[in-house]
Amino acid sequence: MSIFPAPPDPRRPVDIAVGIQWGDEGKGRIVDLLARDYAIVARFGGGDNAGHSIEVGETKLALHIVPSGVLVERTKLLIGAGTVVSLRGLVDELDTLVKLGVDTSRVVVSARAHIVFPYHAALDRLLEKQRGGAAIGTTGRGIGPAYVDRVGRLGITFGDLAKPEVLATKIRQALLARAPLFAGAEGVPREEDIVGETLTLAERIVPHVVDDVALLHDAIARGERILAEGAQGTMLDVTYGTYPFVTSSHTVAGGACIGLGIGPTTVGRVLGVAKAYCTRVGSGPFPSELSDERGERLRAQGREFGVTTGRPRRCGWYDAVAARYAAQLNGLDGLAITKLDVLSGFGRLGIVTGYRRADGTPCGVEGLADPGLQVEVEEHPGWDVEIRDVRRIADLPAAARAFLDRLAQVTGVPVLAVSVGPERSALAV
Repeated sequence: MSIFPAPPDPRRPVDIAVGIQWGDEGKGRIVDLLARDYAIVARFGGGDNAGHSIEVGETKLALHIVPSGVLVERTKLLIGAGTVVSLRGLVDELDTLVKLGVDTSRVVVSARAHIVFPYHAALDRLLEKQRGGAAIGTTGRGIGPAYVDRVGRLGITFGDLAKPEVLATKIRQALLARAPLFAGAEGVPREEDIVGETLTLAERIVPHVVDDVALLHDAIARGERILAEGAQGTMLDVTYGTYPFVTSSHTVAGGACIGLGIGPTTVGRVLGVAKAYCTRVGSGPFPSELSDERGERLRAQGREFGVTTGRPRRCGWYDAVAARYAAQLNGLDGLAITKLDVLSGFGRLGIVTGYRRADGTPCGVEGLADPGLQVEVEEHPGWDVEIRDVRRIADLPAAARAFLDRLAQVTGVPVLAVSVGPERSALAV
């Protein structure tokens, strides 16, 4: 399904889809819909701490590593160099896809991507425990420690899987370097167990390992189109998000160039994905949060529980201050608004249009961590009719159209598509 109103520029064959909130925006179902127009869907960052779900009829597919678009038979799926990936998680996900009849030979992973090992997950949980009340709220899957190892030159790549002796040596060196952190800790994985499991899993994974730079640039030379898929959301970016309550990678559109090995001149259009309200998992600033029955109602109607962790998400109104900031960071060409149907039945809807410090002075996202931060909320009338069968934005109730128009205005980006239900086909354009 085409969402962009204009045809693509053949000189800029890479489009990017990113979340512009705190993750869980529904990128998976949007990318799944877009995928039929692309030869390759390529994920450029993150690990299996991300989660995206797709519903087609009775099939509900939850993915953590493999890019969206698995249901489009001719599309190749690349796990890019900017990712960190659990071998066990990837094998389990491939097995799940095989059971669903998916041709997993289409799934490839960059030789430059880094591996998340059991000792990374153990360290992640240990560090969160040590932080106590200052815990960040990570998924405990080892994503952060794996990125630390990559920067610290202790990382092990998917390219290393084809070299068993080198692999065993690198695992030993990494564990020795981590030994002081594990001193006195319980449940630390043993070297021999990790090496043995890794060598076994490598037999499954090595056939999927590719030179991603060559793969992508050969596709570009053939005139093929590529869709770069982000993980998590802009406000969780390691540099531009609500630091330190962020993920460990770049989630903004610019991260696609680094995470996939493509130049900025190849990028055509950037689509931002946002819910019609906001959610966040874990700790950290969340100005629009509703700690009342409205927040509980959003959580219940939106089924707001993490795909990866199952944790209940914090819920609040659409945050236009954060959205404008994200639109600037990503250079958005348009918005896909998801879960508009969740707002059906609310008598009044809110949009956060401004922040004020405790002393009353206005501020932007630079004030997110300030104690006593206040928000300015603009109220709009809701609608009572069911909208899940609507397929044209023009056919939505007048109040819903007015709400979307205001979202576009305060974000500074046109709304190009709206999801009106969990089903793959429930999209209005």
